[in-house]
Amino acid sequence: MWEIRLHGDFDAVKLPTLSHKTRWALGSVMHVLITSDTMNGIWTYTRELTCGLIARGYRVTLVSFGEIPLPDQTSWMERLPDLHYVPTAFRLDWMTEGEQHFEEASEYLCALVKEIKPDLLHLNHLCYGALPVRVPRVVVAHGDLVTWWKAVHGSEPKESAWLRWYRKTISQGVSEADAVVAPNEWMLCAVRSAYSEGARETVIHHGRNPILFNPYVKKEDSVLAIGRLVDPAKQVSLLTLQKQTVPVCIVGAEALEQRAATVRTDVKFSDGNTGVAVRGAQTESQLRLLYSKAAMYAGTARYEPSGVTMIEAALSRCALILNDIPSLREIWGQAAVYFRTNDADSLAEAVRILSGDLQMQRSFANRAFQRARECFNAHRMTDNYIQLYRRVATQKARAA
Repeated sequence: MWEIRLHGDFDAVKLPTLSHKTRWALGSVMHVLITSDTMNGIWTYTRELTCGLIARGYRVTLVSFGEIPLPDQTSWMERLPDLHYVPTAFRLDWMTEGEQHFEEASEYLCALVKEIKPDLLHLNHLCYGALPVRVPRVVVAHGDLVTWWKAVHGSEPKESAWLRWYRKTISQGVSEADAVVAPNEWMLCAVRSAYSEGARETVIHHGRNPILFNPYVKKEDSVLAIGRLVDPAKQVSLLTLQKQTVPVCIVGAEALEQRAATVRTDVKFSDGNTGVAVRGAQTESQLRLLYSKAAMYAGTARYEPSGVTMIEAALSRCALILNDIPSLREIWGQAAVYFRTNDADSLAEAVRILSGDLQMQRSFANRAFQRARECFNAHRMTDNYIQLYRRVATQKARAA
């Protein structure tokens, strides 16, 4: 059963739920409470981890914040009888009214912890790391406002009463959590520099299940990118600023009449059409097909803590052309081609060189594919989290 709690312009609604004693028999299997939301790939990450934990016998209570997920976003839960899902409409900390909702959400989480008695909290929001509960708390840094702002604007955000609250809340969450996780060392250092140092810090790479992607389809000489044209962090608009020698498909962008960037129309497609193809949001099956057909994937972001779409592209055997920023260099190493940081000319040149040398293109596609399978698979990610859970839980028990 689901328990739904709505906030903002809605009245509170609570649906009947089964008690834990009825739902789960007593046992020694660890029970983890996970928080999540549907923003920026965190939902995909949560699904992979939840499925992995339950497959290994763990019990999971999942609490989501922000927008209530659509039915197609929750269909994967139907085959997980040991999952207790609690969608809520609490605003995220960086959103409008986030400060007000934070107190309510914290009280709600504390009450839920008291009711279901989980063995560990896996919090995908740094702000909840300081929850006043006697349960081990692991927080994961998927991104945050201050490090995002510095990467996108090159400076600290302007001081305000809200920003002081935000910094204080995140700093407390990081410093009081039993463990702080980041998907790469760059993000871990960025959080430490912007806020505070965690008691236990570790890097656990995000992972995807390779079986979900098809790396064996014949490739088309084209480039795929994902992101909104007006998003300064993703900056996929770089692909529209110079003439490209191959077709370009940008997914997840706004309608053309709403775009802020100029899209060139001098790119020739194999079907006779011209221009950069700009598509709206795609279903997972549609995205998998696009990944499988594209020869190259352009990762243009100037702020990319994890890069889930790049993992998906690599598992589809796309050659990666990436913005030369520290986080992407750390994650992909020699398995990608890099263009000069935030430079549209360099990006176009990288596309031209890679599309003109089929042997090089295949080599980099294979490098990315092998690195993703070895380092960024869901099985490995789940194993690493289980090891961390056990260490944290043991340490907490000894301290008690």
